[in-house]
Amino acid sequence: MSDPLLKLEHIETFYGPVQVHFDVNVEVGRGQIVSLLGGNASGKSTTMKIILGLHRPRKGDVWFEGERVTALPTPQLVRRGIGSVPEARRLFGDMTVRENVLMGAYTRRDRAAIADDYERVLDLFPRVRERLAQQAGTLSGGEQQMLAMARALMGRPKLICMDEPTMGLSPLYVEKVLELIQTINRDGVTFFMVEQNASLALEIAHYGYVLQTGRVVLEGAADVLLGDERIRDAYLGGEPAALS
Repeated sequence: MSDPLLKLEHIETFYGPVQVHFDVNVEVGRGQIVSLLGGNASGKSTTMKIILGLHRPRKGDVWFEGERVTALPTPQLVRRGIGSVPEARRLFGDMTVRENVLMGAYTRRDRAAIADDYERVLDLFPRVRERLAQQAGTLSGGEQQMLAMARALMGRPKLICMDEPTMGLSPLYVEKVLELIQTINRDGVTFFMVEQNASLALEIAHYGYVLQTGRVVLEGAADVLLGDERIRDAYLGGEPAALS
């Protein structure tokens, strides 16, 4: 990939003496949906934390739009255009839906543009518009996921990182969330998505990586990975060879 929007280069990560990542290299192209797959304890969520500045790798670098951002704090990364929809949504449950949406623009000062974006986001998420006066903590899981996505869009992100976007959702909301990811992507927003459900993630992705015990063991175009039996091996603890 000649000019990736996001690049993780030779990442090695530790929690105390325990190594989580081993020379992890990932690239996310502009305008793509890229899925990072893997089972529990594979290092997926830690990868997301590294991108968002919530955990520092011991070795390696993170690059965004061609600039090294490894040491930048999270607020600066948000200002540069990296948005987040975290696992379990992390909403402000006692605040209203409206307040949660507007929290996504907390780093911005362009009030007129914020107002325009607010209406645009609510048009994209009509269920969120219907619940504006309601406390966020009273929403269903699917509604909370849509609210978290709406909040992320209020930051005008170039890249949205999503951690387990379908976890705990009903089949109806899983379908809606995946459709919304595709719609937002068509509008020019790049997605990096951590997901355990390989088939769901690869159906909408352009490219995918498979992590196993902190190592990238498979990567390739999503349609190629979707039909590759070694995906199953990666979740069952086998030793799949890298795609050529």
